[in-house]
Amino acid sequence: MIQGCTSDAGKSYIAAGFCRLYANRGIKVAPFKAQNMSNNAGVTIDGGEIGRAQLLQAQAARVTPTVLMNPVLLKPEADSMSQVILLGKAQPHLKKIPWQKRKEHLWETVKSSIHTMKNDYDLVIIEGAGSPAEINLRSGDIVNMSVAIEADAQVLIASDIDRGGAFAHLLGTWHCLAANEQQRVAGFLLNKFRGDSTLLGNAMDWLEEKTNIPTVGIIPMLNLPLPTEDAYSHNTHVEHSEKPEVAIIRTPYMSNFDEFDALVNDSSIQLNFVDKVSDLNNVAAVILPGSKHVSHDLDFLKKNGFAAKLHELANQGVQILGVCGGMQMLGKTLQDPHNLEGGFTSQGLNLLSIDTTLESEKITQQTQAKLVDGGAQVLGYEIHHGKTVADINAKPYLLNQQQKVIGYIQGNIAGMYAHGLFDNAVYRQVFLQKIGIQSESGEWAEQVDAALDTLALHLETHCDMDAIDRAIGLID
Repeated sequence: MIQGCTSDAGKSYIAAGFCRLYANRGIKVAPFKAQNMSNNAGVTIDGGEIGRAQLLQAQAARVTPTVLMNPVLLKPEADSMSQVILLGKAQPHLKKIPWQKRKEHLWETVKSSIHTMKNDYDLVIIEGAGSPAEINLRSGDIVNMSVAIEADAQVLIASDIDRGGAFAHLLGTWHCLAANEQQRVAGFLLNKFRGDSTLLGNAMDWLEEKTNIPTVGIIPMLNLPLPTEDAYSHNTHVEHSEKPEVAIIRTPYMSNFDEFDALVNDSSIQLNFVDKVSDLNNVAAVILPGSKHVSHDLDFLKKNGFAAKLHELANQGVQILGVCGGMQMLGKTLQDPHNLEGGFTSQGLNLLSIDTTLESEKITQQTQAKLVDGGAQVLGYEIHHGKTVADINAKPYLLNQQQKVIGYIQGNIAGMYAHGLFDNAVYRQVFLQKIGIQSESGEWAEQVDAALDTLALHLETHCDMDAIDRAIGLID
């Protein structure tokens, strides 16, 4: 099990790297995270939602992802409210239960999931959440040491040494654990290290003297094109260059933004995530991403001048694309009769001649879609409550495998319910050709797979693998 001193200590990447490392050895390995909080979600082959980190880790392990790998997924809808996904399906009644009382409703599912995973695989790489040292959350813990004990897992605790204070973080975290939990800690990891490792001196010996826990890895900083789990991490600094600029509007409840990673890493364009209207000058294309709270994000666009600016850009012929909630915002109206987002009827941006009603039933499925113009076949996924209808001005843009229209186009304005299409080289080329660019980058999954191999080798090089293998019983 990989735990961390803090959020963003690198647990997700380390877990993914170990999944690939052991898969490369021929071990039947799989990932597990009991509870994830993220609006970056994906869909399993049977239509269940899980966090993107576990999808990545399953790819690293070369196994088919299932909802058992992430039995509880929390998708924030407001500062103090989240949609609760249990075994891949939304459970509206659970979000009304106070946080500290949820354990009794979720723990049995978590326990059942981890034991099934242990039975099905030779090795399970478990990822914790946040920090196990959050003593105010211990009574409701279903994701850190409670899981380690239930799974009989050995624990590696990672610290982000780039932040500073890594040894205090590790020592303090260890001291916050109960005695039986301390006994599960097999090693410390110093992650995201920069510079000369000799400058660490004998600090690792000092830490081991106080805890009897060795440091089993000093892992240098490594920037790889891998999806981000649960926090917005793309550079917030807007850069301008000679390349055509593509802007993604960063709304407060933006979701599934990792689906644009292929564009972020495409050297033929300059891609910026923007939250100011002034950053939309001289752009070749604008993307409205998905949203976990469409009416709130729509109000954000109106109050901050984006609505007027998008109409101005549309009249100039700039390409505008809305994905899922972004498409709904581009339409004429948004109705919420089942009070999923506050029960409001909102006037959209009126750039696409569509109307959307939020339905109580949530559509979650992997999608094999076809672009109406040109017939290109693409792969993606759908996660939405919305049901959208169009008038004669909005033409079909995308059809799913049921031949249902899931996207519309009106001149230089388009929208679609399919997520993940930019991972397809053919869709990326279609999109970029509209702004005069011939993209030469290939399938994104292949680039991610190569990055996972690099990450696995990186961990193998900079970790004491004999000590780790011995701790988990792979060698005597």
